[in-house]
Amino acid sequence: MQGLMQDWPLLTTRFLTHADINHPTREIVSMLPEKAEKLGQFRYTNADMAQRARQCGQALEKLGVKLGDRIGTLAWNSHRHVEIWYAASGVGGVTHTLNPRLFPEQLIYIMNHAEDKLLFLDITFVPLIEKLAEHLNSIEHFVIMVGADDMPETSLPNVLCYEDLLAGEDGSYEWPELDENAASGLCYTSGTTGNPKGVLYSHRSNYLHTMGALSGDTLGITSKTTILPVVPMFHANAWGIPYATAGSGAKLVLNGPHHEPDILHDLIIQEQVTVTAAVPTIWMGMLQYLESTGKDMGKLKVVTIGGAACPRSMIDTFQRKYGVRVNHAWGMTETSPLGTIGSENAYIENFSEEEKLDIQCKQGRSIIGAEICIKDDDGNIIPRDGETSGRLMIRGPWVAKTYFKQDEENMLDTEGWFDTGDVACIGPSGYMHITDRAKDVIKSGGEWISSIDLENAAVSHPNVTEAAVIGVYHPKWDERPMMAVTVADGASITTEEMHAHLTGQVAKWWLPDDVVIVDEIPHTATGKISKKDLREQFTEYKLPTY
Repeated sequence: MQGLMQDWPLLTTRFLTHADINHPTREIVSMLPEKAEKLGQFRYTNADMAQRARQCGQALEKLGVKLGDRIGTLAWNSHRHVEIWYAASGVGGVTHTLNPRLFPEQLIYIMNHAEDKLLFLDITFVPLIEKLAEHLNSIEHFVIMVGADDMPETSLPNVLCYEDLLAGEDGSYEWPELDENAASGLCYTSGTTGNPKGVLYSHRSNYLHTMGALSGDTLGITSKTTILPVVPMFHANAWGIPYATAGSGAKLVLNGPHHEPDILHDLIIQEQVTVTAAVPTIWMGMLQYLESTGKDMGKLKVVTIGGAACPRSMIDTFQRKYGVRVNHAWGMTETSPLGTIGSENAYIENFSEEEKLDIQCKQGRSIIGAEICIKDDDGNIIPRDGETSGRLMIRGPWVAKTYFKQDEENMLDTEGWFDTGDVACIGPSGYMHITDRAKDVIKSGGEWISSIDLENAAVSHPNVTEAAVIGVYHPKWDERPMMAVTVADGASITTEEMHAHLTGQVAKWWLPDDVVIVDEIPHTATGKISKKDLREQFTEYKLPTY
């Protein structure tokens, strides 16, 4: 027997329409890429945004966008980017967000692989695309996201002005009723090994992911929230936050090209931001700024941190000194990206503050709609004892089953689980702890050493600004940990001093065999430490312990 309910497709434009009808006067504040030097801002309402998105949709149809066409965006977090985001998928196309921090060769590969029909780009990236344009095979028009007064001189062919496109439309447009399983978004992995791979989101997956994000236990977004997603829209849809703000009626603050702590702090104070989200490096910089200026965080209540583990010392300082709750989140491009969140549940509410802090250093519990488990190398599920590590697996309606243009390759096991490539353990209360990437875990004498735990313990040393640990060949133990660190200006640290600092925080046999000070630790295009590049940097290195 089937249920007798309406067949109402789950489409991303539902969020836009909801915001327009139920929260029309709620503000969106955007820093302008074309006015970056003057810190220019633009301010309008949900109703304005919905109107302009419809105008953009009309313009896209006139440019010949058909069902399934990919529309590239190379842009910062801005009001125009959000408009295109909704319009491209709303008319039946696929919004393809491009990461400008990738190497030029990767961008060329991605745009050609995706067969982007149009490319919308911020003025910031015009010089970059001018150098790549002759290698781009499918792009018919380049749309520069400015008004006529700010249009640059450019060698790009078939150039259009974004504001002129919108000015030619009246916005009297109804979003088509698409199949909810139609593709709506495309995001490529950063390609740390081999070519980047495309993850193709559907309207249904994005809709359900947004509903999971809006759970009270997840990002903490309500109609009273003011949220600043510092995480870029080209990093897995800014964790779905622009959908969630429209779906909840929250105020949305967009930082454009600005990631400097002083500018972000001014935005947080001026716009009375209550919730924000970013990778740890952003908040390390913010903490240094606060400590050096003596400023506070205004009305900010919750910081969600993902992309890498956040040091215990930073979590503690934000909460104890600045009254800001820090929640870890975990996910990946293939999971849309939210998989777990570190918000507090009833199980731990009576724990001591130190015990709660222990829990907060983990990556959190699975959110509604996503299931996680740990499996051993034989595919057996490992008990949730908080101690035994294994391969982190995930499944759910917003988890990829294959990559774009690789339909024949099923990435799931026989039970529908996706292997994330992370090594983790899960405790009895459901909190998951990433101990390493499977390819980065250090195997010493048959035992595993967590490079992530070593790194987090190391950065709590006052002289250390960043740490990265890799396994280096050892004739007796197969591998031993070597730690590369960057230090504060004028500071230094020896291996012996690091051992003294780590003693009591990690097992004695985990202590790194060497600590090397470097000028810079390499990072990927998404801001994560690149162990691959670090290993290449130390290819000829030999430990002093043999």
